[in-house]
Amino acid sequence: MHQKNKAAIGFIFITLMIDVTGLGLIIPVMPKLIEQLIQGSVSKAAAIGGWLTFAYAFMQFLFSPILGGLSDKYGRRPVLLFSLLGFGLDYIFLSFAPSVGWLFVGRSIAGITGASFTTATAYIADISNDENRAQNFGMVGAAFGLGFIIGPVIGGLLGSFGPRVPFMVAAALTFINCIYGYFVLPESLAKENRRPFSWSTAIPGKSLMQLKKYSGLGGLIFAFMLIYLASQAVQSHWGFFVIEKFGWSEKMIGISLGVVGLLVGGVQGGLIRVVNPWLGNEKSVYIGFAFYAVGLLLFAFASQSWMMFVFLIPYCLGGISGPALQSIISGNVPSNEQGELQGALTSLISLTSIIGPPMMTNLFAYFTGPKAPVHFSGAAFLLGSVLMFASVFIAYKALHTKGSKVHA
Repeated sequence: MHQKNKAAIGFIFITLMIDVTGLGLIIPVMPKLIEQLIQGSVSKAAAIGGWLTFAYAFMQFLFSPILGGLSDKYGRRPVLLFSLLGFGLDYIFLSFAPSVGWLFVGRSIAGITGASFTTATAYIADISNDENRAQNFGMVGAAFGLGFIIGPVIGGLLGSFGPRVPFMVAAALTFINCIYGYFVLPESLAKENRRPFSWSTAIPGKSLMQLKKYSGLGGLIFAFMLIYLASQAVQSHWGFFVIEKFGWSEKMIGISLGVVGLLVGGVQGGLIRVVNPWLGNEKSVYIGFAFYAVGLLLFAFASQSWMMFVFLIPYCLGGISGPALQSIISGNVPSNEQGELQGALTSLISLTSIIGPPMMTNLFAYFTGPKAPVHFSGAAFLLGSVLMFASVFIAYKALHTKGSKVHA
């Protein structure tokens, strides 16, 4: 049993890393692929890119609770393999898509079947005990970190052979992993622990309704939402911006995103453990938000390629704020309601992934298009900076309004 669990954990680690690597592979080459298909400018490509991200995030938002319920009824193994198969089909569609419409088909399929993260974490919970649970869940973070570092770098390097090559490689890796999992991955959820599927628990965004219970935390939760919305200025249009502004190649985009992965890993994995106990949660929130805002503002007005790498430092230092803010919010909620709270916050993050990309990429498209009153490539970064600065004041007001019961 121990050997089976060890093999299963290894498979889950590889599965999550391939999922994240696959997403990372796409980012450096997607702008060029869209440009090729529409035979248009990077501005038009950016607008379409935002809607492609919307299609993926929206489908995932709709179908994740359904697949989660199905995994509770039929087990984790079939849902995990189904998710891998869906990602593989997505990459095939992207590899051979003759038009933009097929890109939307592929991204929608990936969104529908993209519950691998939720199911994989449930799998780990099934096979873990008190002694190894933290260690096993730590592998999830490690898989994400490695995927976000190596994915964009490999995607950028493969992209030099053509914008479709990374998708072919991602498809091959995913199908190999799916076949491997079919033969070696055991089921983790015993039949006596399964439960019937219920549509009432599979309603998308239902957990968001739980936020009504925490009206006193409204300001902090709004600030939490704004930082994730503002971060879409980087996540959804980085590649389009550096192509339009500096003429970067896929290789350079991949390297820059690999640097982001390293910096984020250093902040999340090391710096927070030192800085947070020293500053405390409240100061970590304010200083982190300020770093985010300054970093985005610097991106908006960068005039040389090297500046983007230097300005990544203050932006990534902003990462000290997220865990601190989540800690404050969690600390003001009873222990028996933590599950509901975390589910609601996760749904809120999903919502920003739906709203943010088309908002940021269409803003970029407008201010780099022919009808713009002034050409300004950094408009989305500027908006993100404004949202981050607003978060500082909202969080401060929530914590210091007279009569507030919220404590840091």
